[in-house]
Amino acid sequence: MRFAAFAFVVWLASVGTVWSASPQSATPKDLGPSYTSAPDWGQLPDGRSWGQTSAVEADPDGVQIWALDRCGANSCAKSMLDPILEFDAAGKTIKHFGAGLMIQPHGIHVDKDGNVWVTDAQVDAATHRGAQVFKFSPDGKLLLTLGKAGVSAEGQDTFSAPNDLVVAPNGNIFVADGHVGCKCPNRIVKFSPDGKFIKQWGKTGTAIGEIDDPHAMAMDSQGRLFVGDRQNARIQIFDQDGKFLAAWKQFGRPSGMAIDKNDVLYVTDPESTDQEGNGHNPGFKRGVWVGSAKTGEVTGLIPDPPLETEGIAADAAGNVYAANVRTKPQGVHKYAKH
Repeated sequence: MRFAAFAFVVWLASVGTVWSASPQSATPKDLGPSYTSAPDWGQLPDGRSWGQTSAVEADPDGVQIWALDRCGANSCAKSMLDPILEFDAAGKTIKHFGAGLMIQPHGIHVDKDGNVWVTDAQVDAATHRGAQVFKFSPDGKLLLTLGKAGVSAEGQDTFSAPNDLVVAPNGNIFVADGHVGCKCPNRIVKFSPDGKFIKQWGKTGTAIGEIDDPHAMAMDSQGRLFVGDRQNARIQIFDQDGKFLAAWKQFGRPSGMAIDKNDVLYVTDPESTDQEGNGHNPGFKRGVWVGSAKTGEVTGLIPDPPLETEGIAADAAGNVYAANVRTKPQGVHKYAKH
C-alpha cells in the first residue's frame, strides 16, 4: 500500500498539476472594476454590421488586433464580404481580406512573423468549401492551405471541424479538430511548417488525454500546448509531442484562450450553469477567467453577462478583447484596463 501511494506521488510529479485547486471553494475576485467596457470598439468598414464573432487575436507587437466576422451572419457561404479584419488600437479597420474562401471562420492565430492563420469549421456542399485551415501573409496573400475544400473527414490531409490552431516558434502547426454536435472525432493534429502531417493524438471521451470539443488552443512561454476541452469543462496541457502534462478545471468551460508574453492566461466561459444539460458546471460563473499559465492559479473573473464570449485576446497594455458569438450586439468588445 505504501508503494502504491509512493508511485502515485511520483506520477503526479511527472505530469505536473493534474487537478489544481478549484475556485468553487471561494468566490473569485471580481476584476470588473479594473476594466472599462467598450462594447462598440471594433468598427467595420463600409457600413457593415457584425455577425457572429468567434475569434480575436493580437498582433506580435501587441498593438493591432485581428478578428473574424462571419459575414454579418453565421455563415459566409453566400457572401463575398471579407471575414478577416485588422484593427488599430482605436478600433478602426486597417485592412480586411479572405472573401470567397470559407464558410464558418472559427479560429484565428497570428504567428511570430505576423502571418494570419484561420480555421473554417463547417462545410457547404453547394459551394464545395469548408473544413480547411488557411495561412495568409499580413497583407492577405494566401500562403498555405491545409485540408480539402468541402470535405469533412478525419484524415492526414482532411479535417472534420477545425476549431482553432496555434503555431509553435519553430513553425510546427497544431490544429484542434472536432466540435460539439458534429459527431466527428476529437483530436489534435500536428503538421510541419510546410503543412506535412506529422502525427495526431486524442479521441472522444472523458479520460485523461481524451477530448470532447477541443474548442480553443494556446501556447505558453515553455512551449506547452493548452487545449480547451470544453465539453469536459477543463483545460488539458500537452507537450508538443502529445504527452499529457496536466488538466485544469479551475477555469470553467473554456471556449477561448489566450496567453500573453507574461504567461497570463485568459479563458472565456460563456456556458457554465448550475442547471442540468449542456453547460452544466456547478459553482462556476460565466465570464473571462484570468490566471497564471505557469501555476494554474486563478486571479479573478471579468464578468461579462449577458454576452456569449468565445475568442479572447490581450494587447501589450493589458487591455482585453472578447469576441461575442451570439448575443446582440455582436462583434469585438474591449475591456480597457485602468
